[in-house]
Amino acid sequence: MSGDDRAQTALARRLRELRNSRWPDLRITQAQLRQAFEVSLALISSWESTRAAKIPPPHRLEKYATFFATRRSIVNGHARVLPLTDLTPDELDEQRELFAELTRLRREALRAQLSGQDSEPSSGRDIYRDNPWRFPDGEPITIICSQLPEDQRTTIPYPSPDGLDYIELYKHSDLDSLFELHGHLRAANPRSLVTLRAPEDLRSDDFTAHLVLLGGIDNSEVTTSLRERIQLPVRKVPDRDGELGPYFEVHEGGDTPARHHPRHTGSGADIRLLEDVAFFYRGVNPDNVERTLTICNGMYARGVYGVVRALTDERFRDRNAAYLRERFGDATSYSILTRVLIVGRAVVTPDWTRDYVRLHEWPEPPRED
Repeated sequence: MSGDDRAQTALARRLRELRNSRWPDLRITQAQLRQAFEVSLALISSWESTRAAKIPPPHRLEKYATFFATRRSIVNGHARVLPLTDLTPDELDEQRELFAELTRLRREALRAQLSGQDSEPSSGRDIYRDNPWRFPDGEPITIICSQLPEDQRTTIPYPSPDGLDYIELYKHSDLDSLFELHGHLRAANPRSLVTLRAPEDLRSDDFTAHLVLLGGIDNSEVTTSLRERIQLPVRKVPDRDGELGPYFEVHEGGDTPARHHPRHTGSGADIRLLEDVAFFYRGVNPDNVERTLTICNGMYARGVYGVVRALTDERFRDRNAAYLRERFGDATSYSILTRVLIVGRAVVTPDWTRDYVRLHEWPEPPRED
C-alpha cells in the first residue's frame, strides 16, 4: 500500500478502532453511533470504509471526539453526544486531544485524495458540484426579488421608466443579496438562463423554471399562492407594532406556536440590529415537479443576505451544503430557520454545523423506537 493510500484510509481505520476498541469491555455498534449522531447507518459505514472511504466533515469529527471522550456517552445501551458544557475538565482535555488527532487525519486524507486525482485541470463548475445552487445543465432559473414600496421608490433618483437615466434595479430591495446570489448562480450554472423578475413582471414561463424567492416578498400574490400550496410550518409575521416587533412563527403541532424574534439594542433612531432571523427552504416547484422552489427570507435585509451567504460564501458553502445532505438526505422538501449575527455593519455567515445557529429544522430528524 502506498503512502497516499495509507493516508486516505488512516482516518477510516481510526474511526473504526474507536468504535471497536476505545473501551475494551464495551463495544460500540454502528447503530448506536447512528442514534447518537442522528445520521444514516450507511453514512457511518462509509466513514469507516477502507475501500471507498467518505471523509466526514469537521463537525462530525467533533461529535466523534465528544462521544469517545467519556463513557457517559452510553447509558443503559442508549447512545448520546453530551454538550461540551457537561464534560468534566479531564473529559474536555480528552475531547480536544482526540478532535485534534481526527482533524489531522482528515487533513492528511484530503491531501492524499487530491494528489491522487487526475492532474488535468478541472472545470470551474466542479467546485459547485454538490452545492444546492447547482442545477442540471441548461435548466432555466428565475429569481423573484422583492420590490421597494412605491412610496420609497419615489424618493430614489430616476425612478420613472420615462427618465433618461432610469435604472430598473432601483425598484428592487435586498440588492446585496441579489448581487451575491445572481453572480453565484451564473458561475455555477453557465449553461442556464438566469432571469430576474419582480413579482409584477412575471410571465407564464417563469413559474415552471427553478424558482428562487428572494427577500421580503411575503405579501405578494405570487408568494401567497406558492406558500399556500406548499404549506410550510414556518411563517413570517410582520408585527411592527408588537412589543418585540416582527418575528418568525413555527407551528410544530402544539397549541402555541414558537416565536423567534431578531435581537436589537437601543431604540428609536439609535436602534441597532444585533441578530436577525432568516429562513431557507428548498422543495419541489408546485408548478413543475421537475424543477425546484427555493425561498431565502429574513426578518430584515441582512438576514436575507446571511442566509444567501450560507451557501455562496466560499469559506462556509461546502460545510453548510454537506450539513444539508447529511441532515436531510433524499428529502424532496426541507427548511432551516437560522440566526444571522450582525457585528457592527458586517453580516456573519451562519455556520449550520453549529447547533446554536439553527433555530428550527423541518422535517424533524427520525426518532429511534
